[in-house]
Amino acid sequence: MNIQLIPLQPHGDERGALVALEEGKNIPFNIKRVYYMFNTVENVRRGYHAHKKLKQVAIAVSGSCRFALDNGIERIEILLDNPAQGLLIDSCMWREMFDFSDDCVLMVLASELYDESDYIRDYSQFLELMNI
Repeated sequence: MNIQLIPLQPHGDERGALVALEEGKNIPFNIKRVYYMFNTVENVRRGYHAHKKLKQVAIAVSGSCRFALDNGIERIEILLDNPAQGLLIDSCMWREMFDFSDDCVLMVLASELYDESDYIRDYSQFLELMNI
């Protein structure tokens, strides 16, 4: 499985840092939705789904969390803890998020507007759709 971490160029000086997110430049799709998670309860796992066509970039803008990504054949865990790095999550990729730090703010950029029909929420259905 090819996991892509996108480097996000920080700009700054003695006053602080700034990262610009631009579709077609450092974000490889048109951004149609942005959301973020925070105050995640300890020992909670989130996600447990895949998308049929939606693509996402996840960025831990504060703190850290772990992702488990699964294409139906291989499962990889990755730590997100750098606000200058985005995790590209392609369509048809099962994802789970866990081990959120107390100060974690996880921002997600999405290629599509919310559409419940794009979600695959059952892992066995996901495997069936992937022909596994």
